[in-house]
Amino acid sequence: MSSTTPHEAFSSSDPAMESPEPGVEEHYPDEWQYIKVALILFAITMAEVGIYYLSGARRAVITLMLFMMLAKFSMVALYFMHLRFDSKLFRRLFVTGIVLAVSVYLIALSSLHVWEH
Repeated sequence: MSSTTPHEAFSSSDPAMESPEPGVEEHYPDEWQYIKVALILFAITMAEVGIYYLSGARRAVITLMLFMMLAKFSMVALYFMHLRFDSKLFRRLFVTGIVLAVSVYLIALSSLHVWEH
């Protein structure tokens, strides 16, 4: 039978618990940082709703919405999915995914002749 206690199995000397990148310390945001991010996301959402109802911004609505969508996606991915504190590989995969998704979205909008108003 093993003589290790449950606390020793998850100690920092355990290779399975080490960061995949050398020199990277485990750091996760505290509750106040999550609240700040949530307030920023709320402000961006309110700006989206406001822009949608502005009659003078009809031509810029799609462009502004795309930029706000990118900002919200990146904040959610970086903070709530902890990509800001994980390996850079995961961050690159998500950036590649969002660039691909926006590209496909713009191609779909172009095929529907949205830009011809």
